[in-house]
Amino acid sequence: MRKISFLFLLLLSFSKLSIAQSSLDQTLNPYFDVVRPNYSGDLAFETVAFVEKYWRVAGNTGFNESVFLIAKKLEEAGFVLEENSKPDTRLTYRIEKRAMNRPTWEPVAASLKILGENQDLLEFTTNRNMIYQYSSSTPRSGVEAEVIYISKKEDLEQMDLNGKIVFSDQVSFRNLQSFADRGIVGILTYDNPDYLQPEKNQTSIQFRSMRYEAKKESWAMALSFEAKEKLKAALAKGKVEVNAKIETNIYESEELTIIADVKGKELPLESLVFSAHIQEPGANDNATGVGAQLEMAVLTADLIQSGKLDLKRTLTFLWGDEIISTRRYIEEKEKRKAQINWGISLDMVGENTALTGGTFLIEKMPDPSAIWTRGQDKHTEWGGRPLKVEDMKPHYLNDFILSVFQNQGRYANWVVETNPFEGGSDHTPFLSANIPGLLLWHFTDQFYHTDNDRLDKVSQETLKNVATGALVSAYTLLNADENTAEKMIEMLLEKASQRLEIEVELSKKAIAAGGSKENEQEILDTWLDYYEKSLDTIKDLLLGDDAEISKKITKAKTAIKAQVIEFQF
Repeated sequence: MRKISFLFLLLLSFSKLSIAQSSLDQTLNPYFDVVRPNYSGDLAFETVAFVEKYWRVAGNTGFNESVFLIAKKLEEAGFVLEENSKPDTRLTYRIEKRAMNRPTWEPVAASLKILGENQDLLEFTTNRNMIYQYSSSTPRSGVEAEVIYISKKEDLEQMDLNGKIVFSDQVSFRNLQSFADRGIVGILTYDNPDYLQPEKNQTSIQFRSMRYEAKKESWAMALSFEAKEKLKAALAKGKVEVNAKIETNIYESEELTIIADVKGKELPLESLVFSAHIQEPGANDNATGVGAQLEMAVLTADLIQSGKLDLKRTLTFLWGDEIISTRRYIEEKEKRKAQINWGISLDMVGENTALTGGTFLIEKMPDPSAIWTRGQDKHTEWGGRPLKVEDMKPHYLNDFILSVFQNQGRYANWVVETNPFEGGSDHTPFLSANIPGLLLWHFTDQFYHTDNDRLDKVSQETLKNVATGALVSAYTLLNADENTAEKMIEMLLEKASQRLEIEVELSKKAIAAGGSKENEQEILDTWLDYYEKSLDTIKDLLLGDDAEISKKITKAKTAIKAQVIEFQF
């Protein structure tokens, strides 16, 4: 059974804290010095303003126009279309085009009105998420029909649904849709989760999607809290008929992905990849990722061309369809020259947190906090399933990225937090391929996936902070050498000490409250094992074998193991 020396932890924590951080800052600061005065956030914010105008899904007008804007800005910055490049061209980009397995879709107009009332219950210009994705158009004059309220699934079996519009805030859309062959002419739903604060944000509608069926036209609308309450109040008085109008375009298209490369000078076949998805109709989600990443690419090109920066390894920027494009880029090795050393996802990275309520978060690669979430570690409302020990991804990337962003946080008086791994964005394909990868994002956002996620909720200052931390992280890793590895060892040893100190205290409290000693010992053992293995991954920063660095890694692992001498549960 392992033991932990709490006194050793305490002494190590205080003695190494300032030394390790200042040592790492010596490596980071030259990059901060070139990024901070030059990343204004102007292009990022302008791009967000352009992209968020559109309701975006792969293949539709808004998605493609966003790709074309990115290409235009890249060319203006000096990137050359890959097919026109020369062997020594360092700044290149390409647009990949693929056939889609279904048509694309985009909304045009919609309204919902209770017959006999003057004002619309909903109207597309102010509620652009009201139409379910892949809804068909109604006749130009709309559909006029009685609304039937469904309080439970059994109602669908017992009521006469023929020629009716069904409405529920209790039964899922899928259940309602499964009874479409009973003559239902349309579906109205309400399902806004509590974290959206629907009674406060009464006009918000979270976007919804339905199955595309080529030979069957159908439609559905999602209601805001305000519209739901008005409709239920009307139904409480008696029979209600509505007029529902929808205009959408469903058409054949192609899927676009745009990829820009800054070729490394010494090790071009090693790379770091930034990924930002274009689809989804919001401003923060994810026009901010698109815009922040575009200015990151443009600034990098400027720094390279002006001689203010050089990169040993290759830096890649990818914009496409969430998860799908990133996974495909990873899998299609023949279409890229460099192996991927690291992957970072930019998703919801520009929030005005005073308005959204979201906190900037670094979603970590799977570490033991995703198994035992306790203390200051907290899952977001997005949620995450508890992982297992075998799911762990020991690596220095978690603590390194956090250290960089904490530096920017101190500089800008900006709050930086972390959350245990949850998944669901462009970092997951990297992890699935055993590539170190994590997510930069904000949550909880009270406007998440709603039509109130617009430009007024975006902060240019936040865009600057996130992009600055992301670029400094990338430049440091891409230029990493033996000196960087040495700083990384010191940093990781400090972080291990801090974490073990925290876990010891949490375990002591858990045992005092009647918890299992065996369980608490397993938690501490797992954290120790995680950091020992994370230290080994630092070797991927080396340009070749380095006996001295290997000795320092072994020494650091010995120091961590030394913490198992005195304290035992």
